[in-house]
Formats: sequence, C-alpha cells, structure tokens
Amino acid sequence: MTYLDELREWLEDSWDPELTLRTWWAKLADDGWSQPHWPNEWGGRGLSLSDATVVARTIREFGAVAGPPSIATRLAGPTLLIHGTDDQKARHLRGIADGTDAYCQLFSEPNAGSDLAGLQCKAEPDGDDWVVNGQKVWTSHGQIASRGLLLARTNLDVPKHAGISYFILRMDQPGVEFRPLREMTGRSFFNEVFLTNARVSSADLVGGVDNGWTVANTTLGVERAISGGAELSSTVVAGEVTGNLDRAVGTFVSGVTSSAPAKESSSKRLMRVVRRNGRSDEPLIRDGLAALYSLERLIALNTQRDRDFQSSGREFPGQPNLAKIAENQAVRLARDLTFTILGVAATVHRYEEDDVSEGSVFDQPDTDGLIETSLFSFAPQIMGGTDQIQRNILGERILGLPREPSTDKGVSFRELTKNS
Repeated sequence: MTYLDELREWLEDSWDPELTLRTWWAKLADDGWSQPHWPNEWGGRGLSLSDATVVARTIREFGAVAGPPSIATRLAGPTLLIHGTDDQKARHLRGIADGTDAYCQLFSEPNAGSDLAGLQCKAEPDGDDWVVNGQKVWTSHGQIASRGLLLARTNLDVPKHAGISYFILRMDQPGVEFRPLREMTGRSFFNEVFLTNARVSSADLVGGVDNGWTVANTTLGVERAISGGAELSSTVVAGEVTGNLDRAVGTFVSGVTSSAPAKESSSKRLMRVVRRNGRSDEPLIRDGLAALYSLERLIALNTQRDRDFQSSGREFPGQPNLAKIAENQAVRLARDLTFTILGVAATVHRYEEDDVSEGSVFDQPDTDGLIETSLFSFAPQIMGGTDQIQRNILGERILGLPREPSTDKGVSFRELTKNS
C-alpha cells in the first residue's frame, strides 16, 4: 500500500466536518499527516517535501482541511528540527503540528532591517531566565501569536554577527506590547512589538548562547525557499487567539475564514479579468500575461527540481535566493499588469466587506483580490530580503565572489554603537 492509498483510507475513516478544527488538526498530528515531511520520531512520516505537497493536495481534493499553516509550521518547525534540543522539540513541535500555537518572527528592528545583524534588542541573563528589552517591527501576525522567534543581542563585546542569540519567546506575558501598522490595503498584517523586561527561559534558547546568527540563517533560508512553492497546508489561521480552533472544521473547507484566498496563480486570475473586460487582443497585455505565466511556471519547475534534489540527498545551491528573486519579479509584473488592465479602477480599494455596489468594479469576481494583492505587493519584495540582498548572498556565498568592503569586521558591537 502506498502512502497515498493509506492517506485516502485514513481520510475515509477519520474525516468528519462536524469535528472542531482543534480535534481535526490533533488527529492529523497524531497520525503524522499534519507535517508528513517531519521525521517519524517528531510526529511526521519521514516523507520528502515533494510527497508532503502531494499529501496536502490530496487532503484538499478529498474535501478536508490540511494541516495548520503559517510561521509555526513553515519557519519554527524546520528551524527546531535542525537546531533544537530534544527537550525543545518535545515541548514545541506538537503545538506547531496541531495548530494550537501560532508564531511570529521577531527579527527586524527600526534600525536593523537589511543589516539584521545590527539589531539592538538585548537579552540579559537573570538566573534561569533572560530579560529582554527592545523593539521589533514588521512583525507579521504578531497580534495572534502565542510564541515568537526572537533574535536578541547577548554579547556587546564581540563583532555584531557573533553576539546574537535565538530564543522562543512566550508572547502572552507582561512586557510584550503590540501596535498594529495599518497598511494601504486597510489591514494590519504587520505590527510593532515593544519588549519591556519580557522574560524567556534558558530552556528556550535555541542553538546556544551567541550562536543565533547561524540559527537565524536557517530560518531565513526556509523563508526564502517558501517563495514560489506549493502550499503544504491549509490557509486557515492557527492559534488560540483567532477563535478558529473550536469551530466546526467543515466551516473552513471552502476557505471562507482563511487569512488568504486559495492559492491560485496571478496569471490565471488576470486572464479571466482580461477576457471579461474584452482586452484579450491588446498586444502589450498579451505579452505581459505570457511573461507572467512563463515566470510562474519557471518558479514552480525550479521548486520541484529543488525538492527532487532534496529527495535524493543532493543540494541545489542558492535555490532559495533564486526563488525569492523570481517571486519578487513575478509580484512586480502581476501588480503592473493589474494596474494596466483595470486602469483607474485599480486606484480604488474596498476596505469593508459590505462596501460593494451592484455593477461596481468590486462586484466582479477576482477584481478586489487583485487590487489588494497589488497594494500589498511592496511587502513581499522586502520580506525575507530584497533582490539586492539575495544577489549579494548568491555572489558571495554561492559564486565565491569577493565580499563587499566592510569597516566593522572584527570590531565589537559595543565599539560600533558607543557614539550612536
């Protein structure tokens, strides 16, 4: 019996839309179908990433809900599997796999974005804990997270990359304050986070003291690899704060309450709008759609090639960075096509769900989603590193080109900041 035969048989026996989402995700986790590419000993089935994608697709095609999504499963889980202790894996991986824990990423700061190693948020030891003070920004889903992947400075007397540690911070505690950042989409996907004497246990220090840069690069590598990849999970928002866990799982089959529409290529949605608006014969639009479709296919094929490499124990050097550059290009192209096709209508955005008048631009399928995606398009081009950052990584780490000149090499962080 193949793993797909086993999965389909399991779905026939287990799927019940009347179960709560909490119970359903727990069943998936219990039997290894939530994150099937994880090792068997940590709640997976030891499948390849390619096979895990097939599992998620098969669950959705059956009419059920796949495993929980987001930062928890896509970033926290893979990082812990590589760098976490057995104790950390035992305490945290289950909550990730069954969706009871939602995570956010506490990396970027107002003065430490592209130069992430320049971060100034500090963690100081206090008995068996660390006390954290500082500010983070551009924190996705911070307001619903129960855990945060935190980078903090733990040593001022070594060069900036060497004095950083990586923690799993409990978010529902005194000293953690969120301030939503309202975007031009009308939503607040990002947040500022202020940490004032927040505490984190030494047991949740990942990778060892002052070794956070190595751990962070694993997280960032996984984040970049997500670009262009197929969904491994549902789009339903996980975590206790959302209130989704105790609702009937059948409610989420259509993705009605998901944080994003079902994954569909921008080129397909734009083609429908072009046909509906009678602009299929315009050469510039046809050229743009052909370029976007081709780019999306290249991204998908390169992602599949990377998974095939992984399945055979080989490495595709630089693939996450190449995927991120290509995805950024696709986002820009889709945005420009949206504005070209919709014209002035694309400058009007609906902020409220009931703000739709019959015959308006928002009364047409796909249109509002394309406008919102276009308005949001500036964010994904920065998240995980800009094109310039990706090219630097490819040049220096993959191609072996000389590193950019630096004046802070070997200089302690304390010395770098003493006059600031």
